[in-house]
This record gives sequence, structure tokens and C-alpha cells, in this order.
Amino acid sequence: MSSPSSVPRLVVAAPSSGSGKTTVATGLMAAFAGRGLTVSPHKVGPDYIDPGYHALATGRAGRNLDAYLCGPELIAPLFLHGARGCGLAVVEGVMGLYDGAAGEGELASTAQVAKLLRAPVVLVVDASSQSRSVAALVHGFASWDPQVRIGGVILNKVASDRHEELLRDALDASGVPVLGVLRRVAGVGTPSRHLGLVPVAERRAEAVEAVAAMAEQVRQGCDLDALYALARSAGALPDAPWEAPACGTGAGDVVAVAGGPAFTFSYAEHGELLAAAGAEVVVFDPLRDERLPDGTAGLVIGGGFPEVYAAELSANGPLRKAVAELALGGAPVAAECAGLLYLCRELDGQPMCGVLDAKARMSERLTLGYRDAVAVSDSVLAVAGTRMRGHEFHRTVVEPAAGAAPAWGVRVPARRVEGFVQQGVHASYLHTHWAATPGAAHRFVERCRTS
Repeated sequence: MSSPSSVPRLVVAAPSSGSGKTTVATGLMAAFAGRGLTVSPHKVGPDYIDPGYHALATGRAGRNLDAYLCGPELIAPLFLHGARGCGLAVVEGVMGLYDGAAGEGELASTAQVAKLLRAPVVLVVDASSQSRSVAALVHGFASWDPQVRIGGVILNKVASDRHEELLRDALDASGVPVLGVLRRVAGVGTPSRHLGLVPVAERRAEAVEAVAAMAEQVRQGCDLDALYALARSAGALPDAPWEAPACGTGAGDVVAVAGGPAFTFSYAEHGELLAAAGAEVVVFDPLRDERLPDGTAGLVIGGGFPEVYAAELSANGPLRKAVAELALGGAPVAAECAGLLYLCRELDGQPMCGVLDAKARMSERLTLGYRDAVAVSDSVLAVAGTRMRGHEFHRTVVEPAAGAAPAWGVRVPARRVEGFVQQGVHASYLHTHWAATPGAAHRFVERCRTS
């Protein structure tokens, strides 16, 4: 078994979104796990849904590597933390290989993460509408940044033996080996809706079948031995693995964390940070549990799809009442995006918890992008003036909550205030990664002890 600093690793990238990265990355994870390897799954960027499929493929928590939210300096330590005890790590990229945060150069791109990890890149190319041109495309991507090492190509959506022959002939002179060829296969993949793929928690049986199909497609079409040899060529990393700083101030106070199909968006490190700060982290399902976990002293409600489950969430009146009583009693509550909607008076006409005197509704407009923000009000997560970076991704609108102070002053892309702070409640559309500001978890758990 490799030490974390030298764990074999691959970055799965593509020229653009829609090329098949998730299918290939998830299939590789499952195929190598099927060979008996302990596989560490990772995803570049803020995406919460792909890591759910990665976890299903490997039996380990999917972890994000986001150089915008966490800073480039934390990418290798967070990677090494997740890769402890593993024989292989597979990192799925985001968008196109060189696409990153808008206006920020290479920041948060797959290429930047590959360089920070000293990892070879496998380029997944949708070959469905090209033949000889594939060589020019691969040459361009391989030569654009000499520090990015493209170690091989996997050709996706290949139509026939003749099509494969033309593609291989074109790539012979490129110097980039073909490590896999995947044919067009109907039904292999995952369904999507208004914010991307449908999370695993909403379709577990079907997701298990989909991951198995991806693994079989990869086993049949890819040279796993060559891919593993490429992964072993990754250079050792000088960084130390990330550790959640131990504070121990919470004396075992219970922090309830919303889970289940309606609240699937979370970073694995958040629970680890809360536990390191002294909390007992207990997950509950707002769709099914009619009361909060015994002894709940604080509540974390992350992102997800409450708009899909508005009727079911509304029907669970006992839990809505319990959440309202906890929040109105001054206990610390941290809510992001879906959690914000759940705390409103109503969502699309369905009664919610009523903690915030606000209405939420679906809209036609997609709000998407990284945000540079500063806390404008003291809260359970931060003191005023604390700078944090976040990500917004939603198709809902919340009318201003009467009696609440704003949570954030957003500086990028435009200056505005966002979110709500009310008693112990911090509710916002911004998804943040607490590994970048571990004091947030410490402060939250400390408030659990003193509230």
C-alpha cells in the first residue's frame, strides 16, 4: 500500500462538459475497486452530486478539491487526507480541462489541480462527430500548458470498428497513447434535471445499477493495467495531509445534520471539523424523522433539493415545529441554500419551518457562480469582517426576511448583501467550505455549548 504522499493517482479531464467525464471517472473507480484496490474518489470544484456516485463506486466518501473555495495551498493536503490508506486515487475534473473561475485565469481549473497534485491527466474525448480532427484537438490540449501532463486519451462515443480505426490512426503521431475506447451505449449514465444529475440518495437502486454499468463499460473498453501504470508515475507530494484542528470545546454537544434525499449537499470535512471541535455529529432525515436527535444543541442544514420535496417536508409538521422551537430558542443553526429555503415561512406555497419571515419560490433564472464575500454581521459562523469564499447554485428566489440582518456582503461579481442572521441563525444561499476557515466550525460548536 502506498504512503499518502506517493499514492498512485489520475485526473480525468475533458475538452468540455458533456464529454463523459463522470461516466469514465466513476467507471474507473468502480472497476479498480472491483480489482481489490482501495480507491480514493475526488472531484474538482464545488459539485456535490458526482461525489455521491463516486462514493457508491468506491465505498469511501467522495471529496471535493476546490482551489477557489479552499485556496490552492489546501488542495494537496486535502487530497492526501482523503487518500490515506488507499492504493489509487481518481480525481474527476470539472468543465473543460483549462476552465476555471471566471476572470481568474487557471484558478480552480482541473489543470491547476492536476499541477498541484503532480498528477497525470487522462483526457476523455467525445469522438462522436469527428475522425482525423481528434489529433488536432488532443495536440492542442497537450501542448497548451507544458506543466500539464496528458498521459493518455479515452475516446468516448465511438460508433464502430471503422470509426475507432480512423481515430487511432489519427492519434498515432500525437505522442499521446489511446488508453480506452468506449462505444455509444444507450442507457449508461445518470439522469439529469434543473440543477444537474439526480443525487444517489434519491435513486439508490437505479444508481447502483448505473455505476455497475459504467464499471463494466470501462472494464471492456479501457486498458486498466496501462491506466494504473500511468497513475503510478505521479510524483510524490511534499505536503502533509490536512487535519481537522482539534478544539474539544463542545463537550460532546449534539449537532444535528440534515441528510436524506432532500439534503444531499455537504462536504465530508464539515462533519470532521465539527467532531474535532468536540461535537457529536448525528445525521437525521427531515423527510422521515419527526423529531430532532436527542440532545440537539445545534443544527446544520446544507444544500439539496427541497423544492422537489416541498410537499413531503411540509407534511412533516412535528419536525418543522421542532426546528422552529430550537431556532427561536437561540440555538445555533447554520443553513445553506436548501437549508435557507427550509427555514422560510413557505416554499412554493407549502408551509416550511417559519424561522425566517420570508417566502421562497422557484424561478426561471439560474443563479450560478463563485462568490467573494465578507461577513457583515456577527453570527454563529463568523465575526463581522471575516472574508469567505462561496458558491451559489440555485433556481429559487427568497423575498427579504423581516427582522433579520444580512449575512454576507458579496463583492464578486457585483456588490450586494446576501443571506440572513437572526438570533443564532445563519442562513444563506452561499455554499462554503469550512476547511478554508476552520474557525467557523469551532465557533459554531462553542455556541452550542453556551447557548
